Amino acid sequence: MCDANDDALMTPVDAIPADAEWKGEVLPLEPVDELSVLMVCDNVTDLLLPDEGPAARIPVARMLQQGPMLKAPTLREGKVPDVPLAQHGFSALVEVRKGSRVRRVLFDTGITPQGCAYNLRRLGRDPADIEAIVCSHGHYDHTTGLSGLIGRLGRANLPVLIHPEFWNRRRQFIPGREPVEIPTTSRRALDDAGFDIIERQQPSFLWNRSVLITGEVDRVTSFEKGFPTHQAWRGSSW
Repeated sequence: MCDANDDALMTPVDAIPADAEWKGEVLPLEPVDELSVLMVCDNVTDLLLPDEGPAARIPVARMLQQGPMLKAPTLREGKVPDVPLAQHGFSALVEVRKGSRVRRVLFDTGITPQGCAYNLRRLGRDPADIEAIVCSHGHYDHTTGLSGLIGRLGRANLPVLIHPEFWNRRRQFIPGREPVEIPTTSRRALDDAGFDIIERQQPSFLWNRSVLITGEVDRVTSFEKGFPTHQAWRGSSW
């Protein structure tokens, strides 16, 4: 479906019929001219690493000359580059170019309310350009950054694509210790903030089949045991 400008709208298109089971068959994608992935939040950052083909890194010299600056009264110059900060969790900005049009989807949002939004600014990206957010799962180290994006996005009702079990309460249960419940995203809070929540278990396409959202990825080998000591609240019990 397209709007009056022949731009693909953000409503996901089911990749297979809703009542069919995806058995791992190939789902054809439309070709694009360019795709880039910008790491927004990750566990580590190293400004001294050089470019090593195809990954491009921000050189320290460029940050000193062109990047955003912070006041630093203990330095002679009184300022220092505002460099990206590492944190547990994950967030990446995926940019897809087809012709002259660039579409942007944010994949996960990090563990702190402001980390994702602030790192986007440090990396020269405007949250207002994001057209959709995809959350890989409901753990708070991938979702909390939604809090800091409220008010910084370029449109109301921004689509947020999630798995239906995204909302499950979760906890760590180590035998002999008190269980520790981990933070859970609030559906009401996202609704009140104006996000358009789209729940999909099956694969779906965005932007005229240019991007595939896989939906649920089943564990199919004995190696994939999931999170140790992890429990979810389902129905009336953990």
